[in-house]
Amino acid sequence: MGGAKLSFHGGVGTVTGSCHLLRTGGLNILVDCGLFQGGRKIEALNYEDFGFEPASIDYLLLTHGHLDHCGRIPALVKKGFRGKVITTSATYDIAKIIFMDSARIQEEDYEQWKRIGRRKGIRPREPLYTTLDALDALRYFGDFADYNQPVALNDRVRATFRDSGHILGSAFIEVEVQGEGKIIFSGDLGNRNKPIIKDPAMPAGADVIVVEGTYANRNHKSLDDTVEELLSAIVQTFKRGGNVLIPSFAVERAQDLLFFMREFYDQRRLPPCRAFLDTPMGIKVTDVMRRHPECFDAETIQIFKDKDDPFHFPGLEFTKTADESRQVNHIRSGAIIIAGSGMCTGGRIKHHLKHNIWRKEASIVFSGYQADGTLGRRIVDGRSRVRIFGNAYRVHAKVYTIGGFSAHADRAILDEWLRANGKLEHLFLVHGEPKNLERFSKDLKGDGAAKKVHVPALHDQFSL
Repeated sequence: MGGAKLSFHGGVGTVTGSCHLLRTGGLNILVDCGLFQGGRKIEALNYEDFGFEPASIDYLLLTHGHLDHCGRIPALVKKGFRGKVITTSATYDIAKIIFMDSARIQEEDYEQWKRIGRRKGIRPREPLYTTLDALDALRYFGDFADYNQPVALNDRVRATFRDSGHILGSAFIEVEVQGEGKIIFSGDLGNRNKPIIKDPAMPAGADVIVVEGTYANRNHKSLDDTVEELLSAIVQTFKRGGNVLIPSFAVERAQDLLFFMREFYDQRRLPPCRAFLDTPMGIKVTDVMRRHPECFDAETIQIFKDKDDPFHFPGLEFTKTADESRQVNHIRSGAIIIAGSGMCTGGRIKHHLKHNIWRKEASIVFSGYQADGTLGRRIVDGRSRVRIFGNAYRVHAKVYTIGGFSAHADRAILDEWLRANGKLEHLFLVHGEPKNLERFSKDLKGDGAAKKVHVPALHDQFSL
């Protein structure tokens, strides 16, 4: 691709913080700018230099609205970015919610730690960005991209957003340079046959691909088996006289779970219960999803045409306020509590865990990826005791890990997706645990998927 250069400033060595810089066609193009999430060492990267000068970026192409792909954009603007952010309109609607929620949490955490630090004579680190910074960042969004419609960045470079089937509005992005070639950034690729949104589109004709490998080491259970496992977990927990806690990502996963529970109710298979969507951000995202039927699959479109709501069923309550959330903890049995965050790193789920994790009657159902260093990962790994808000709790609740709900492509889908494109000059593996990507790299080299297969490290740069 001529004199193009590609560097990696996040989403390498870990599954979070996605941020890739392409210098080509006279432009500096950033793809994603996500927040690092996990243990303290990983999250400390959010405060380090980006590895490039924010003011030098002409365009930021945003693949989707998850925090680990968009969550550092307000910090980028704060440090001098004055270019243009291009994404789909659905992603913009989700990113607005993500920005404001992230800023609010940082401000609240800062005030809490400031009170603690005052007693110890320690001043906590300032928030990465504030609510005002988040609002400021939204001013740089514009020129929304429609799927499959090229957007001209200059007279030589154009970008095309294709449906990646991951969450509402998500895309993989083709950057094509006239006379030089095409590079594709996968963003996060979706699973197949999920409810609500379409399956991922396939790539074609790229010379270079940057692809995620979150689940490069495994294949998911079938969706039918996964749905039955969820129902079984609910039924068995209620028989024991407990509550079902589901730590959930507010974007996509929470809505999928509501979709299937509505189906259980319609089929008369859901036991009598009270169900709670206890995530203010998840409630807002659910409202946003109703506004974007262009992203839905045929089944969901038909449900809406039948004047039905795929995200609601009798017994479901949306708990918007903190007081409403606290009231849920007085319920001892027969409750399904879907709460953020999905990896138990913050949010209301930690309060519900505090009241249920030590109860043998209760269950914790994990329906998504748990990154190293998170509370969710420690529970999934079988720790007998975990710390929540500084206090130790024994883990007596039954723990379910139901991987088939994942919004990420598994190994089989990744292989099929890459084969659809054909032979590559360069293939870069990102957004995965290092040991899994190294194994994936060896397999791809053996298959001859590309002339060169790379697993980049933080701030590595390559000539294409």
